[in-house]
Amino acid sequence: MRPGPLPLVLLPVLLAACIADESLTAYGAADTVWQLETLDGAPLGAPATVEFPEPGQIAGQAPCNRFFGEQRAPYPWFEVGPLAATRMACPDLDKEQNFLAALAAMTEAEVAGDILILRGDGGREMLFRADAP
Repeated sequence: MRPGPLPLVLLPVLLAACIADESLTAYGAADTVWQLETLDGAPLGAPATVEFPEPGQIAGQAPCNRFFGEQRAPYPWFEVGPLAATRMACPDLDKEQNFLAALAAMTEAEVAGDILILRGDGGREMLFRADAP
C-alpha cells in the first residue's frame, strides 16, 4: 500500500519546525537587560537600556522614555523597524534623541558573554553590558 499525502493539518507544524530563530534572542541576547556603556566610544551621560523580549522584538528604556519595536534582521545583522516610545518630557531629551537615532543606524550585532556591541556605518558603535542580576 502506498502512503498518501500528508494531511494539510500537519503542514503548518512541519513548516514551523523548519523555521529557526535567527534573531538576537537565539544568540545570547535573550532574558537580559543590556545597559549602554558607550556610544561612539563615549558615555551618553544618561542611562539607557535595550532588551530583546521575544524573537524579532526590541524594547528598552531610553534616557526619558520606554521604547519598543521590531528587530528585523537575522544575527549578526541588525535592523530595527520604526520604534514607538512613550512621550514623557525630561531634561535628557537631546540624549534620548541621540540614543534612538544611533540605535536606528546600527547594522550589525555581536554578543560575547555579557557584552553586546552594535555597529553601524562610519565606525559608529554602541557598547552594552548585561545588567548584573
